[in-house]
Amino acid sequence: MTGTDGHAEDHGRVYQARGDQHITEHHHYGGDRAEHGGPDSVRRPAVGRCPVALRDRSEVMERLRESVRMERGGQVYVLYGMGGSGKTAVACALFEEVTGNQGRVGLWVNAADRASLRAGMLAVAADRGARDAELLAARNGLRPAADLVWRHLDRSAEPWLLVLDNADEPEILRDGNWLRTSPRGTVLVTTRRAAARWWPGAELQHIGVLPREDAALVLRDLAPHSGTAEQAARVADRLGRLPLALTLAGGFLSHQVIDPWTMDAYGEQLDGDERVRLIDRGADILSPADPRHLVGLTWQLTLDAFEARGLPEAAALLRLLARFAAEPLPLALLDHTGIGAVLPRARTETALRALLDQSLSELVEAAGTRCVQSHGILLDSVSAATAADLVPALDATAVRLLDAAVPAVPDAGPHEPRLRLLVPHALALLRHAGEPSAADALAVATRLAVALHRTGDYLSAWETARNAADLAQRHLGADHRTVLAARSRAGRALFRLGRYAEAEAALSAVRGAQERLFGAGDPDTADSGYGLQLVLANLGRREESVALLRDTVAARRSALGPAHPLTLRARASLLETLPAADVATEEGGALLTLPSECARHLGPDHTVTLGARHNHAWALYLLGRFDEADREIRQVAEAYARRFGPEYPVVLAARQLHSRTRAALGHMDEAIALMADVAERRARGLGPEHPFTAASRRLLDAYRSGLRRP
Repeated sequence: MTGTDGHAEDHGRVYQARGDQHITEHHHYGGDRAEHGGPDSVRRPAVGRCPVALRDRSEVMERLRESVRMERGGQVYVLYGMGGSGKTAVACALFEEVTGNQGRVGLWVNAADRASLRAGMLAVAADRGARDAELLAARNGLRPAADLVWRHLDRSAEPWLLVLDNADEPEILRDGNWLRTSPRGTVLVTTRRAAARWWPGAELQHIGVLPREDAALVLRDLAPHSGTAEQAARVADRLGRLPLALTLAGGFLSHQVIDPWTMDAYGEQLDGDERVRLIDRGADILSPADPRHLVGLTWQLTLDAFEARGLPEAAALLRLLARFAAEPLPLALLDHTGIGAVLPRARTETALRALLDQSLSELVEAAGTRCVQSHGILLDSVSAATAADLVPALDATAVRLLDAAVPAVPDAGPHEPRLRLLVPHALALLRHAGEPSAADALAVATRLAVALHRTGDYLSAWETARNAADLAQRHLGADHRTVLAARSRAGRALFRLGRYAEAEAALSAVRGAQERLFGAGDPDTADSGYGLQLVLANLGRREESVALLRDTVAARRSALGPAHPLTLRARASLLETLPAADVATEEGGALLTLPSECARHLGPDHTVTLGARHNHAWALYLLGRFDEADREIRQVAEAYARRFGPEYPVVLAARQLHSRTRAALGHMDEAIALMADVAERRARGLGPEHPFTAASRRLLDAYRSGLRRP
């Protein structure tokens, strides 16, 4: 190399001279190579065509129109929301209005990446009068490009609307100082990034899913002959009312020629495992595949960005959330050591903040509980794209987290709405889980059904147990122990719902299978027998009920021991079921001392102890020992009410017995008042046709007709 030779690498330039020279060069941008090409136009939205009609965005549109109409200038509006929510559609609609009706200049820039933003903004400068030499200097890094653009925007003779579309990396705007305000115009940004820190001084507007009626209209705008408004609304519900999914579905329906699909046919197909692929079939096959226009790909852009920014745990958390349902998920469920198999527990907070910032999830409150929620189409898309080797760990972790959220030993208690929040997630796990996790997931779902049952939510308990058994049976088979246990629990709930015939059929079938597979003395067989004897007793088949109950007591005493709560509970049921002649002699007279035995083993306030005292009061009533029965049932009813509240089923059962003891002691007015209250509460809680409600009315009628001891 000679003294005047020069060498440069990458983006450098070589300056050569003989003699002394002093050269100063200003580089305002590094990293990405400057792009000399630009967009074909900044005067038209770079979105193909705008929506046929913009549905349910009237409030935000009016706010934007008013800002532009008043010509205040200096405003920045940020439309944020998840991918596919229709942010660009709103921006496009406003752009069309202000450029068509108000004579305002519209400028549209794709801000998805650094190169597109820079090229688009320099094209804006050219549109507003920048000279070629100025633009060339900016492109070559010889002068600040953003300053050039905003100088010409500030000097624009015409008012303008500048749209920065797909600004999902606000760091790019910040680093180049591209986002500014000007008295000559209004800036509108669309983004998935929700955190206010990215948009200081801007007015933020969330763009979410559509209301049901408007979502149906989107489908009918695109495919008016495919079905009725109600059929369209049902399809819209299955699509989560996400504008992108609605647009793709409408496009698919409108393009069918040989054998057109109806809305109903399309909706049925959405219930399958391939619904993301079906939705994306609505994309225009003649156009290049833009990931932002496909539900199966639009969120992959964000997941890729997480990886690029060193946030792999955010993608891991989203994959974990995709194992659950698209319903509010209590945040406490994620704060557990069990999450460590998928992502470091210490990074869970960071990962969740990243999802919230990208509008992939949102914080909501449900049943007084802080929750996180993500859209169903998003979760389906992420689940479908999850690598197969990741699935077992995700399923096992999701089951472990849900297991920790369900009471380990469900106890009787007042209505707990937070338990219901877990139901859709338990069922979603069973839909997703393969055979390795199915049994564990079903065991958790069944325990959740038990918890619901013991808070008096019998309908939710039945639906949870029945649906869970159906889902798990696909992998485990009908004779699997956990499947049979779930069906037994469903039968127990049917009894409490007053559906005695169905309960008898279900419990008899389950008990028969358990006895055949596991033996008559197996604890699961005994559990089903205990539930079945309750049904038989209420069907008036007292002898069958007593025989089965005695078998249950013997099986539990043998398998679990005499002091186990389930053994004591079964013995307590004998106090209620046996006729008066047998109560005093059962177990050599020891049965009447059962409440004190329960208190000794379990404590005086244990649910089984209170139940034993309740049934003991009934036995005393049958034996004609009315004063003792009255004192005991009054105390039990008061204890129940303090613990469970006045509407809880066992409280009403205790107060009904209390009305009997008051009537037997001659306090008929008090008995009628007690029974009227019980009948009213049962009609309200169980329904007027429930057998328990009917029994309450009959007893009340007997009191009023003058029968003192019905």
